[in-house]
Amino acid sequence: MDINSASSVVLQALTQATSQDTAVLKPAEEQLKQWETQPGFYSVLLNIFNNHMLDVNVRWLAVLYFKNGIDRYWRRVAPHALSEEEKMSLRAGLITNFNEPVNQIATQIAVLIAKVARLDCPRQWPELIPILLESVKVQDGLQQHRALLTFYHVTKTLASKRLAADRKLFQDLAAGIYSFACSLWNHHTDTFLQQVCAGDEAAAINSLERTLLSLKVLRKLTVHGFNEPHENMEVMVSEDQPRENRAANQCRQVGSQNPCREKLEKTIILYTKVLLDFLEYHPYPFIPLIRCSLEFAVSYVFTEVGEGVVFERFIVQCMNLVKMIVKNDAYKPAKNIEDSKPEILEAHRIKTEFFTHPTLTEIGRRLVSHYFLLTEEELAMWEEDPESFAVEETGGDSWKYSLRPCTEVLFLDIFHNYSQTLTPVLLDMVQNLQGPTNVEDPVRLLIKDAVYNAVGLAAYELFDNVDFDSWFKNQLLAELQVSHHSYKLIRRRVIWLIGQWISVKFKSDLRPLLYENNLPSSTNVLLAFTITCLNMSLPVDDFEFRTEQFLPYLESIFSLLFQLLQQVTECDTKMQVLHVISCVIERVNIQIRPYVGCLVQYLPLLWKQSEEHNMLRCAILTTLVHLVQGLGAESKNLYPFLLPVIQLSTDVSQPPHVYLLEDGLELWLVTLENCPSITPELLRVFQNMSALLELSSENLRTCFQIINGYTYLSATEFLQNYAEGLCRSFCELLKDITNEGQVQVLKVVEIAIKVSPLLGAHMFQPLLPNVFRGIIDGERYPVVMSTYLGVIGRVLLQNSSFFSSLLTQMAGEFNQEMDQLLGSLIEMWVERMDNITQPERRKLSALALLSLLPSDNSVIQDKFCGIINICVEALHDVMTEDPETGTFKDCMLMTHFEEPKLTDDEEPPTEQDKRKKLLALEDPVHSVSLQRYVYEKLKAQQLLMGDQGFQALMETVDTEIVRQLQEFLQGL
Repeated sequence: MDINSASSVVLQALTQATSQDTAVLKPAEEQLKQWETQPGFYSVLLNIFNNHMLDVNVRWLAVLYFKNGIDRYWRRVAPHALSEEEKMSLRAGLITNFNEPVNQIATQIAVLIAKVARLDCPRQWPELIPILLESVKVQDGLQQHRALLTFYHVTKTLASKRLAADRKLFQDLAAGIYSFACSLWNHHTDTFLQQVCAGDEAAAINSLERTLLSLKVLRKLTVHGFNEPHENMEVMVSEDQPRENRAANQCRQVGSQNPCREKLEKTIILYTKVLLDFLEYHPYPFIPLIRCSLEFAVSYVFTEVGEGVVFERFIVQCMNLVKMIVKNDAYKPAKNIEDSKPEILEAHRIKTEFFTHPTLTEIGRRLVSHYFLLTEEELAMWEEDPESFAVEETGGDSWKYSLRPCTEVLFLDIFHNYSQTLTPVLLDMVQNLQGPTNVEDPVRLLIKDAVYNAVGLAAYELFDNVDFDSWFKNQLLAELQVSHHSYKLIRRRVIWLIGQWISVKFKSDLRPLLYENNLPSSTNVLLAFTITCLNMSLPVDDFEFRTEQFLPYLESIFSLLFQLLQQVTECDTKMQVLHVISCVIERVNIQIRPYVGCLVQYLPLLWKQSEEHNMLRCAILTTLVHLVQGLGAESKNLYPFLLPVIQLSTDVSQPPHVYLLEDGLELWLVTLENCPSITPELLRVFQNMSALLELSSENLRTCFQIINGYTYLSATEFLQNYAEGLCRSFCELLKDITNEGQVQVLKVVEIAIKVSPLLGAHMFQPLLPNVFRGIIDGERYPVVMSTYLGVIGRVLLQNSSFFSSLLTQMAGEFNQEMDQLLGSLIEMWVERMDNITQPERRKLSALALLSLLPSDNSVIQDKFCGIINICVEALHDVMTEDPETGTFKDCMLMTHFEEPKLTDDEEPPTEQDKRKKLLALEDPVHSVSLQRYVYEKLKAQQLLMGDQGFQALMETVDTEIVRQLQEFLQGL
């Protein structure tokens, strides 16, 4: 692309690309896209955005195209990469002048240069840093600022590289320019302080901007430029302290309306970020700075020094600094002091000297009595929007940025590390608040709320110092019963406080009192929500929860929760209410049935309303899981709503499945487990399974459980409709799956054959040759071999004709006689019997091999000894001796189905549990006495061969095995 001739056409295209008319815009964008790979295109863009006479929007777009092109075409190995000659020319053109008049474009150019520097500096672009250093020294204000802005972005980008070679290059760079960067920062800081004192606001703002940029550069150099920070860095960071003090003190003189105020606050925050980063990345070099950092932070946040100076973000940063010093593992001596490094002991000594009893007492009292107090804004929010107030986000990393969570986290860390000092302080504050508080004294109410908050946060630390049961009965219970509107603050806090202590120290006998007094009036449901709902899950979702204590209050509490669910509007709030409802249903199980009618009617509406809120739909799915478990067979009445929900949630062609799939599969599974009988609609949902199996995701196990659920529910209908496709999916899965995955797949096949021996074996026939082959080849993984033998054992025992056809097929494949192959199978079975660990499968093996008797087949008779060995091993596994009669009984026999007697804490059996029990009554493993079966088969073999022949056969068996066999069979 010839630059001179191309400039006008590129300029025209860029101009059209800024148009609001899509008819003009789209063709221009297409044309620019085609030019991206043309040689010379980026040189034209450079000329355009360097031409200050052109339209700002056109220049802006030119910079963006250039910047995006770096990511795509600057690397040498990239397709359509720029030539080295053009890149050299572009690098030179980018740093010829730093005089861009438009701030936004200047920032984009600085970022653009940094992107090139990331790839080329210093090897291909050694002149970049020297030119930047010279440019920041010029007297022209605009050029100086633009050069400093570029210097910052280049430093930031180079500091972000993490490969060892790149880090070494950055450290070499830092060593060379650190002193200059320090002097630059010193100069601009001093200039600003002088100008602000002189009242020259315009000049002060400019100097402050340069102070900010130079400090940003220093932050990156300080934190990432040195493996072992040297003295220059310590000078810089220690110099940071008096300068930060001076800058902070300027806040007293600079009012909130002063143009300098915003940038001054940013600068102060940046000072603290330097300290925090230095502490995080270099805790040991930071040790000399511990004392001055603590003195600085504590004086501004916890004494009168900070009055009129501090602002919220600054307080948060200072508290985080104190927290990181207090909690830092690098400063904690070993249990045996002598094993600690000298620098750790020094850090510990400094902390110990600083955190004296008076200092800790002042910090503790001020945190509780000042920072824990609810603000006017928070109280107003509670009145105007109690729902938002109740669910305000305080989790995760919010303590790093928000004042309230920050103060609470700092309190916890300090209390944990200095509990001996702070426990008496907090208990004294509690003692001063005993008895009722005047409802007309808002200050006293706020202080009580704050103190109770502290006691709740420190519950685990106060375990040995607070008799919470007595406090609950003698004080807190009475406070729950104060109905005055102003006292809602304390009622809310008391319930939260009890929730914190529930799992720490709270007698279960007192819980009924808690439930009874945790039922606020529903005259203001949203207000009741703030007091009750979010705390109700704490006593319910607890290890010591007892259902019988909760049942008298179940109807009232569930009714209240349902009212809340209807009236709250925020998704987060509805999710939390649903969580509590789920906890309640899970705990009381079938006892919930009389009270869920209203919820069942409401959930379809809520599902429809939450179409755009997938996380709320996840909460609904979880609630439905517990609801179905609670309703049992009655959940069938929910199918008109339930099945479309499962269908949508597990359909991988629908976008919401990304969020809903895991919970949707869980709901599908419990629906099957509690289904009394198959319906066409429930059977139709299985159409989603094929695509789910193709995903081969972490949900495969649940998918297999669902397949088993259908098999237990209605094997004939299910297998006739879906087994063919299922078999194809399994064949694909088995090509690339772990051993554990193979076992899971084959267990599904085994269950299908177990439930429906004829149809199951026929439908999964394509899988069985691999199973047979695996046994003959001596599969080396014991669990896989055990599963193979379980599948073939089922076929041999329960579908002998199919086994014969399979044996015929495999004999052809192995090019062997059927009898010879059968002999190999029995031989491997005997050899690998120890791979089978489950008693049920061991008995199955014995029954399966015994089913080959009586036989006049010479191969079977040749393997008779091995068959008897397996039988005796299995008899040892399953037979129990009656100590009174000395006779043996098969402990796996099940003769009839009994409804189990359940305790209050046990869940009733699901419909699937009942189906499994009924199936077990027909399963040979549980319906055939192994002792009797062995006896009958041996008797039949004796009749077939005659006494003499049978005696000769028995002589092939080890005499000790024969003796044990006779012992088991005596009395028959």
